[in-house]
Parts: sequence; C-alpha cells; structure tokens
Amino acid sequence: MMHTAEELLKLQPVVMKQLQIIFEKNRVGHAYILEGGKGTGTEEVMLYFVRLLLCENPQNDVPCETCRSCQRIKSGNHPNFHQVYPEGQFIKVDAIEKLLNEMSKTGLEAGRKVYVIHSAERLNVKSANKLLKFLEEPEGVVTAIFITQNINAIIPTIRSRCQHIKFQEIPRNSMMKELVAEGITQSMAATVSMVTSDLEDAFSIVKDDAFAQARKTVLKLVEATFKNVHEAMLVVHEDWLPLFKEKEQIELALDLMLFAFRDIVAIKANPEAMCTYPDLLSTWKEAALHTTFDKLSSQLQAILNARKQLQSNMNKTLMMEQLMLNLQEGRSFV
Repeated sequence: MMHTAEELLKLQPVVMKQLQIIFEKNRVGHAYILEGGKGTGTEEVMLYFVRLLLCENPQNDVPCETCRSCQRIKSGNHPNFHQVYPEGQFIKVDAIEKLLNEMSKTGLEAGRKVYVIHSAERLNVKSANKLLKFLEEPEGVVTAIFITQNINAIIPTIRSRCQHIKFQEIPRNSMMKELVAEGITQSMAATVSMVTSDLEDAFSIVKDDAFAQARKTVLKLVEATFKNVHEAMLVVHEDWLPLFKEKEQIELALDLMLFAFRDIVAIKANPEAMCTYPDLLSTWKEAALHTTFDKLSSQLQAILNARKQLQSNMNKTLMMEQLMLNLQEGRSFV
C-alpha cells in the first residue's frame, strides 16, 4: 500500500525530513540501512524514497506520483528497481547472484538504479560477501537500501559501508487514538497497544475472540492471586491450562500477566498513570494500597523467571504451580 508524503511525515517526521534534505541537497549516498521495528513504516518510507530518487518530475522533495517512473514503481515493474527477500531463514547466494545479474544489465531507463535487501540481517556470510564487491564498486549510479529490525545483526562489512537511518517507535498514545477512532474500546486499545506497535497487527488482534478470552483469563488469575494460593491454583487448572496449550500462547499470557503487575506498580507510584488494563483501575488501586514495591518487584521477577523456564521446556503445569507459589510468597494483599 502506497502512503502519501503527508501520512509518512506524521508517522516518521525525523526520518522523512532527513531523507528529503538528502535529496534536496543532492547528497544521495550509495548505501543506507533503514532500521525500525514492525509497524514503524520502514517499508513504506523505503518505497517513498525510491519513488523520489527515480521520479522524473519531483516537486518540493516529493515524488509526482504521475510520471512513467512513479507509475512503474507502483505497478512493480520498474527496470531500475530491484528487491531481494529471504527464502526461508536466509537470503541465499542465488538470490544475490540473480540481483547482480539484473543490475549489470543495461537498464531500459537511464539514470539511477536502486536495489533493496529486505530483512538484511538474514544475509549469511556467503551472500554478503557476494554482494560486498558490488556495494563497494557499483556499475553506474546505484543506491542500495538494507531494511532491518536490528542493525547489529547485519554483518560488520555491510554495516560499515552504509548510512544508518533509525526509525522511531510509534507512540502508544497515537496508536490508541487510532484504535479508539475505529470503534475499539479504550480498555482493549490500551491492552493491545502493549502487545504490538503495528497498527494493522493491532486491528487483527482485537478482532480475534481468542485474544479477548486470553485477556479475561489472565485477569481472572491475577485477581485470584490477590486472595489465596488455593484460589489461584483452581483458576490455573480450570481456566489457564485448558486455554493456553502452545508455547506462543503461554508467552503471550505471561506477558499479559506481567503487564497487570506493572499496572499496580505504576498506580502505586502515580494514581494517574496510564494502565494496560484501565477497566481494572479500581482493582489495581486497592491492590497497590496493600502491598510494597519490594513485594511487587519480587512478583514481577517471578513472572519473568517463569517465562525463562518456558523457553527451557519446563513442564507447563509445574511451571504455573511454582509461579503461583512464588507470587504468594511475594504478596501482602489482605
């Protein structure tokens, strides 16, 4: 999906200004790394920058969107624009060889050539070395763009030859406003905005009944821990274990539990703090009155430890029973 310059300026104002100045001052480099998490707009900004670089009639550092070049990029068949994606776990040597073959051909269009390596952290040593010589000595005017969520995962020989452009995470408040504007409740928007920073993912999650059920079950267990260990164990066996069977489901559930205890910490420090579960605000305030920061810290650590145990394939029932005991040891609720 193409985004307008105005939309992208709202999404990533610093990055967009940076790229527009590069273009305006005619300081386009030979290689860039665009680093940003999911939902930060790296793909969309990359397409905007490519359109700007190849546009036949840019206006005020914005692609015209109507010239032959812009139209061909939109349709995905511009001969001077090439993209490489991972196949499986890595970007294979064959994919790089195919790219270099395409880049060495005489372009049907005069001027700059652009190639984009998606998920660049998946370049293995062989494919990276294959690309390295062309990166250092390209044929003609060429701009390389590497897209990644983690620049440190890109091998140093590539990293050192590129300009780094860092994308900012989307503010949680902004995401919540967009979700609420589309009819999502404030409480659900507050929760899902802690789970993902990608707006499209967020809409997908809130439409999934399984997520609503997961949220409900986690909060039921958290409230049970305020009472006694027997009540908590009952919820674990009757509600938690039958619902959360896969590792990914348990990871999410433990994260949702962690957010609940973080809410209590935040409310104890500041009664006006933004919560992951604003619909439980009165419950969190009551809990905060009857505990200490030290005990809350122990409870948070207990949940984090359970998450580590999950990764080591500990028996899930035993892990949850141990977690309930650890949460009770850290509690002082009355």
